[in-house]
Amino acid sequence: MQRNLIETVMGGVVLIVAVFFVVFAFSSAGVSPVNGYEVSARFENASGLSPGTDVRVSGVKVGSVTRQTLDPETFSAIVTMTIQSDLQLPLDTSARIIPDGLLGGNFVELEPGGEIDNIEPGGSIQYTQGAINIIDLATRLFFSTTDNGDGGESGDGASAGGGAESGGQQ
Repeated sequence: MQRNLIETVMGGVVLIVAVFFVVFAFSSAGVSPVNGYEVSARFENASGLSPGTDVRVSGVKVGSVTRQTLDPETFSAIVTMTIQSDLQLPLDTSARIIPDGLLGGNFVELEPGGEIDNIEPGGSIQYTQGAINIIDLATRLFFSTTDNGDGGESGDGASAGGGAESGGQQ
């Protein structure tokens, strides 16, 4: 009977500590929604973004992605973001989707420009760069290096041999 009581108390202590760690992780991670104004941006590739994804300026979180939609005419992704109300973005601000480390997800990096006028609430960011697929880039690099190496050697050898034969016959 006493052994069951000790096991029950220890299980309760473990659960309390687990709840404490979860609350601590959420409070220190800054996953709370950002209050502010909305802006949108069009991307050719918005892979890795979802509602709640960070929007950063110089590495500092200043907003979050609120939704994504697809433009049925251009097939580009329209990403709507909420930006802190105390941050006014110039009209020539650019947005890029950047990977957050090798195995992490993506985030939106904003680079404010030098324009005097600011983007109005509900406005859009004109200059964008979509997500880059690292695996696709590595595959293209690998296969382009393989193709150039094989094709270049056989092409050069055929040209040199053809020139030597015609020179020997004259």
